[in-house]
Amino acid sequence: MTISNTPVLPDTRPWLTAFKVYLEPASLRMLSLGFSAGLPLLLVLGTLSFWLREAGIDRTTIGYLSWVGLAYAFKWVWAPLVDRMPIPVLTRVMGRRRSWLLLSQVAIMLGLVAMSFNDPQVALLPVVWGALAVAFGSATQDIALDAFRIESADMDRQAALAAAYQTGYRLAMIWAGAGVLLLAARAEVADAVGYQHGAWHFAYLVMAASMLPGVLTVLLSREPLHRSLPPVKNAWDWLRGALVAPFADFVQRYRWQAVLILALIATYRISDVVMGIMANPFYVDMGYSKDEVATVTKVFGVIMTLVGAFVGGVLSMRLGVMRVLMLGAALSAASNLLFAVLSTRGHDLNGLIFVISADNLSSGIASAAFIAYLSSLTNVNYSATQYALFSSMMLLLPKFLAGYSGRYVDTFGYVNFFVATALLGVPVLLLVWLASRQKRLVLPEK
Repeated sequence: MTISNTPVLPDTRPWLTAFKVYLEPASLRMLSLGFSAGLPLLLVLGTLSFWLREAGIDRTTIGYLSWVGLAYAFKWVWAPLVDRMPIPVLTRVMGRRRSWLLLSQVAIMLGLVAMSFNDPQVALLPVVWGALAVAFGSATQDIALDAFRIESADMDRQAALAAAYQTGYRLAMIWAGAGVLLLAARAEVADAVGYQHGAWHFAYLVMAASMLPGVLTVLLSREPLHRSLPPVKNAWDWLRGALVAPFADFVQRYRWQAVLILALIATYRISDVVMGIMANPFYVDMGYSKDEVATVTKVFGVIMTLVGAFVGGVLSMRLGVMRVLMLGAALSAASNLLFAVLSTRGHDLNGLIFVISADNLSSGIASAAFIAYLSSLTNVNYSATQYALFSSMMLLLPKFLAGYSGRYVDTFGYVNFFVATALLGVPVLLLVWLASRQKRLVLPEK
């Protein structure tokens, strides 16, 4: 991509006109593909933790099993392969981005089916292996999808595509959270008491089938504009182009500011990610039923997620990404304090409605702005690899800390845990402020 000295300025069109961008074909495709991207995450993390806790698995073990999510944090390792390596036959027919998307979606579906047929109360390890397969397939899908999104529109549309993607992503997370709980609750045998594996088996099979709309979208979409890659003379040339060049390009463009960028990326979502692993065990321990958690998440979570994602996308275009990044960081940390208050009230359904609504609103705003910011940092020549690096950095530290969340709760209790996760967000505010003072990081030159 050529470098321009013209900055990407906030949109000055009328508000109603700005919202029409979400009806464009590229935005609608990203809505569907965002759903496919968001579906697997909770099924191997949050919802899985609800299933495991109901099956009698202790919180410390559940916390450690969240390290399955580290597959997302290390996807940069194989991102260069997704960026450059063709899949025999499939890439020739569908193109590089779509072929990798389809392959990863099939892997996710097979992993979910495998998880559904195994009972963690009887044998935990097969469930873990299935979850690892889903996580690996999901991380690979993210690599290809991020590149597909970045290459599908100019910079002035990236915030809108990010918001559409985030909306689909969050809707999928609600379906993979509330939907699974509703399905499992309805599939339970009425006269039986306690944990029932058959209910979870049915729910996870439905989740595997829920990947089909994303598969159909990939099949019906067009491949982004083909980029001719330089001819490869030998294996070293290929390795240099696939592995070294993307990282060297990033450091060369941002120099010492690359350290500030990576620090911000590594910590921006830390409050949400660390807290999220214990959210479902918290609901179980507070006595909320699957129906209650599912209904509250489905109704109020959907509304506030949609509001947050769309408002975050529009605000990013109107006011600039950095202002919305600061707002999102503050709201994300504050919403964790609401969970701390809720943990002192026992079974409080109205309190749960308010807290989940606030949490989804803040997360939608923060995520839409953050995705747009990450997209603006990439060079389109290395979009898959560079974006994978950024999104991996976003998860590495939070996922590692989240592995100890169960032990922390067992030792200090839920109130202290939620307060601690809120305090983790304070350094993020400082990093956003520092980045906002660097003109090159506020208005990235492409």
